[in-house]
Amino acid sequence: MAEVTGAETEFDGAGRSLADLVRGARHVLFDFDGPICRLFAGRPAPVIAREQVDWLDAQGLGEVLTPAERTDGDPHSALRSLGLQRPDSDLVIEMEKRLTEQELKAVRSAWPTEHADPLIRTWSAVGARLAITTNNSPEAARRYLEGRGLAPCFEPHIYGRTHDLRLLKPDPYCLNLALRALGAAPAAALMIGDAPTDLLAARAAGVPFLGYARNERKAVPLREAGARHVISSLETLLTILRGP
Repeated sequence: MAEVTGAETEFDGAGRSLADLVRGARHVLFDFDGPICRLFAGRPAPVIAREQVDWLDAQGLGEVLTPAERTDGDPHSALRSLGLQRPDSDLVIEMEKRLTEQELKAVRSAWPTEHADPLIRTWSAVGARLAITTNNSPEAARRYLEGRGLAPCFEPHIYGRTHDLRLLKPDPYCLNLALRALGAAPAAALMIGDAPTDLLAARAAGVPFLGYARNERKAVPLREAGARHVISSLETLLTILRGP
């Protein structure tokens, strides 16, 4: 077990340390791709994102994307842009379907995030109720969890992308769904995510946020967005949960 550093005693804007947040969480909302696994480990996300852009170009809709969106390595970027600009288009449904198919294929080669499985089982065992709140396909998340034997820790609380792409995070829609279904007070919950959109959704829902970043490149945007707590290993949380 790794030694816990001073990160657990750093405080957020409400005066809570990381240890306070973790031990006080009665409901934990996990983002999926990142904190639980690397969904696109077998086929990198930027490759799929590029295919999304190429598909839009082939439909004659490349102009809906900004230059930044065209080079964004997030597969949701082009999809979100199309969905916001043409919410009633059949092309939105087709593009979302194509991404779902890619995500379902990716489940077979996804890499578990280190310490995620024991963390999930431990948190569930000590009485916390867990949910998935993701921009990925909920079916992809469900299949992955079933394959790891983790589905009983979450079911039926798996909330993900719908055809209404205006509801993707940073909109708090999936978080609010989870909170209502769990009967959870936002202040008694904790959102774990790896992107600024997760942080913004948590803020909008009134839920404390914990950032996970497997490297400094991922950590910088979270800190710049205002995340008070960012960890590089889930073992930190395991240590807190298993501590005295």
